[in-house]
Amino acid sequence: MTIYEELKARGLIAQVTNEEEISEMINNGKATFYIGFDPTADSLHVGHFMALCLMKRLQMAGNKPIALVGGGTGYIGDPSGRTDMRSMMTPETIQHNCDCFRKQMERFIEFGEGKAQMVNNADWLLDLNYVDLLREVGACFSVNNMLRAECYKQRMEKGLSFLEFNYMIMQSYDFYYLFQHYGCNMQFGGNDQWSNMLGGTELIRRKLGKDAHAMTITLLLNSEGKKMGKTASGAVWLDPNKTAPYDFFQYWRNVDDADVLKCIRMLTFLPLEQIEEMDKWEGAELNRAKEILAYELTALVHGKEEADKAMTAAKEIFLGGGVSENMPTTTLTEEDFTDGQIGVLSLLVKCGLAASNGEARKLVQGGGVSLNGEKVADFKQMLDQSAFTEECIIKKGKKTFHKAVLG
Repeated sequence: MTIYEELKARGLIAQVTNEEEISEMINNGKATFYIGFDPTADSLHVGHFMALCLMKRLQMAGNKPIALVGGGTGYIGDPSGRTDMRSMMTPETIQHNCDCFRKQMERFIEFGEGKAQMVNNADWLLDLNYVDLLREVGACFSVNNMLRAECYKQRMEKGLSFLEFNYMIMQSYDFYYLFQHYGCNMQFGGNDQWSNMLGGTELIRRKLGKDAHAMTITLLLNSEGKKMGKTASGAVWLDPNKTAPYDFFQYWRNVDDADVLKCIRMLTFLPLEQIEEMDKWEGAELNRAKEILAYELTALVHGKEEADKAMTAAKEIFLGGGVSENMPTTTLTEEDFTDGQIGVLSLLVKCGLAASNGEARKLVQGGGVSLNGEKVADFKQMLDQSAFTEECIIKKGKKTFHKAVLG
């Protein structure tokens, strides 16, 4: 099976502009391709998993990835999938987020001369002259065609700023620039990016002639992959300081039965033959499949040692009624207490079990929080420092356990 056939078998390919030529380039390691990452936070999340795994697969087959961080387009914001205009970020915040991305990407792809590259579109977009851009690039775009793009249609009723309207032109220019200066001949992205990507391919052909070979491809379910990054308590981050390895493991351990084999096929590097055997699993066997998924992805992001700890903790907690030396732990300091006390809502937020006091309050009111085996009935409950002298086991819902201790 060729690498392109494997990508299709894993359900990763949705649309292409020239399948025969694209498959030939990928199979023979001739693709220099880019995928863009919007620096809206200082960590990637599980919604980026599909793109990161794809970059790894293609690099292993001899192709060259370019990880493009949108330091320039980050000033504008992609309107795709949004109902309102994104808040503006400062240049310092954008740069910090870009730096964090590289550290996390190094878990997936190898950077270096002749290998993967990371580029920042701020390096060329911020130097553009507006009038020159209008004459050189704007003339290649039909406003009528742009308005028919799904990323704009969904925003027209609620309002689309002229700033955001320029996003397609900026993204298209990225491919045009990378094609000329980095030999980038292929671009990948989610279904929600299809119109923007076609704009880049068309811009290259309009400016450089019909013989310019620029290929476009989309990833199946990448838009759904972005949804994977969100849970009831916020995002599931790749940064262990934002989402502990154990919580990361548990996220994948708790995926729906209907999604587990799809995730294994798309996101892990297990052989397809092994996955096809797992397709026959039913009932309790699906729990084993979920453990495999959780372990493989935790090892990929956080390393085998952390994956082993998470697996051990999960089994100990299940067998021991919520107690394990390896469970995620938060150490409280004097600064976390006011007059020797901490509110249960503040405790939940401090331990990362809720994103805000409002969310923590809903958890308590819904009967979803227990401390040392006793359900919390009052969201105004205060806890003395003595409650953490040994340890306090917090249970959220049926499956999430966390330990809080006094430092």
